[in-house]
Amino acid sequence: MLNVKPDVRPRRRDDKVSTGHHLPAAHPPVVKPKVGILLANLGTPDGTDYRSMRRYLSAFLSDRRVIDYSPWLWQPLLQLVILSRRPFTSGAAYRSIWNEERDESPLLTTVRGQTEKIRARMAARHGETVAVDFAMRYGNPSIRSRLKGLVEQGCRRILFFPLYPQYAGATTATANDALFRALAAETWQPAVRTVESYFDRPGYVEALAQSVERATTAPERAPEVLVCSYHGVPQRYLTAGDPYHCHCRKTTRLLRERLGWDEDRVLTAFQSRFGPEAWLRPYTVEAVARLAQAGRRRIAVVAPAFSADCVETLEEIRAEIRESFEAAGGESFTYIPCLNEDEAHIAALCETIEENLAGWV
Repeated sequence: MLNVKPDVRPRRRDDKVSTGHHLPAAHPPVVKPKVGILLANLGTPDGTDYRSMRRYLSAFLSDRRVIDYSPWLWQPLLQLVILSRRPFTSGAAYRSIWNEERDESPLLTTVRGQTEKIRARMAARHGETVAVDFAMRYGNPSIRSRLKGLVEQGCRRILFFPLYPQYAGATTATANDALFRALAAETWQPAVRTVESYFDRPGYVEALAQSVERATTAPERAPEVLVCSYHGVPQRYLTAGDPYHCHCRKTTRLLRERLGWDEDRVLTAFQSRFGPEAWLRPYTVEAVARLAQAGRRRIAVVAPAFSADCVETLEEIRAEIRESFEAAGGESFTYIPCLNEDEAHIAALCETIEENLAGWV
């Protein structure tokens, strides 16, 4: 065996070392290495005016993961027809829920709050070695800008966490796409991990069940049926191999089992249909009307696919879907808010983060 002696020579003042000490005078500053956590959600317009809405909707509806029609056919229809009208109707929907105090959408307010709570928990556990930030797939703050910010803080390892419990190409995958494109602009790319969907994690299911129990324990609010309303996708995405439908169904089953309710008391449905083709069924707006017509007078609706309340929950569920139920004869409609900044939800997200940081901290 070779007897190799360690190099105990004193370092010269011009040696380059990873700690940043004794660097040449012209060397760029070197910051202490950290691990970054970047949370991501769908996005939000900067305002409710026509131009802000058009800019946001154009980015969202031009994403081939969301609308996969040929751009040669889709873009003229989108830019010349759809975006001449839709910014007005979408702007009105956003205005009905807008956070006027902070002049921003509720989604942005909530995701910032989630980030602050997760940052506090990470700091208590790991000190200054972990940095936490958030970004939006569409709109601001962008994934590219926040990734760059973490890199500038010295994050050589970054955990990217799309806040979608169920995987879908139109949500999780497109967020990852944006991250990978942002990495291409970095001279010194950090090591990156992405967090997989968490629809069946016990902590998430428990937080979801607790939210249902809190909202339905009063006798006058006990629903005859709990409707689990998920954002829809075209039916053909399922046949093409997207697991979203299966993840949604399993989420409903796990929630029902945790609640201890019979199968006929919990229903899976899908909302936010767009365009003429068939989407995942049953459609929530039609399903709640059928429940009322069948004599079910009290229902509750929960949205397990959304980690934070947004226009699809605060406006679509509480207005359009509620109106459909009541117009068909329903009497008591309870909307159960998303998990948002609920402590059980934050704890479940942090547990997922800690597992994915294994070996890094």
